Amino acid sequence: MRRAMHHPKRFRILITAGPTREYIDPVRYISNDSSGKMGFALAQAARAHGHGVTLVHGPVALPVPPGVRPVPVISAADMLHACLDRWADHDALIMAAAVADYTPARPARAKLKKSASTRVLRLKPTADILATLADCRRPDQLVVGFAVQDRAPRRNAEQKLRRKGLDAIVLNRPETIGAEHAAVEILVRAGGWQVVRPTTKSRLAARLIRLVERLHNDASRLRDRSSNSGR
Repeated sequence: MRRAMHHPKRFRILITAGPTREYIDPVRYISNDSSGKMGFALAQAARAHGHGVTLVHGPVALPVPPGVRPVPVISAADMLHACLDRWADHDALIMAAAVADYTPARPARAKLKKSASTRVLRLKPTADILATLADCRRPDQLVVGFAVQDRAPRRNAEQKLRRKGLDAIVLNRPETIGAEHAAVEILVRAGGWQVVRPTTKSRLAARLIRLVERLHNDASRLRDRSSNSGR
């Protein structure tokens, strides 16, 4: 007798991708080399699995996967507001965006003129989008983060997972930014490290979506069991 195939429950996933731009003046900005490829691959994989997907992305040169709801943004503040507006309508968050850590404290309203003197640029921290969304989530919402680390990578990634209350974290290195392939390590809360050998970002995305499905299904079963035991 053939065993019935298990089909994961379909749900709604909020995904962030790409860099943010923090403007110094109307034409100059602080940013990074993120291409958005990982986040867009995640959106495509999630949609291929039948999930509803909202993709909040910074400035990138990538086509939006069919069936995905795009929300283009520019700055870290824009991304925070877009995510906060939509978080309650989703079941899981995958924070793959490379959000700028700092933004100019006082952006100039007009283009700054070049001069022979040294110029000091004062910066202030941007909002911690991942921590903010994790803090205001419901018990039934999942949060998966990314960590780009080059020093004490596992220790720093694990501290980020614990500090921000994440369900899982994906550890990668700076050289994966903008690349077609990635080698990562995945840590699930209350679990051990999983090493993923170099592979395409599309294959890695499919693996991560399967992980999110498993975590979502496990959490649903625990809630159902707890609900039934209380009757």
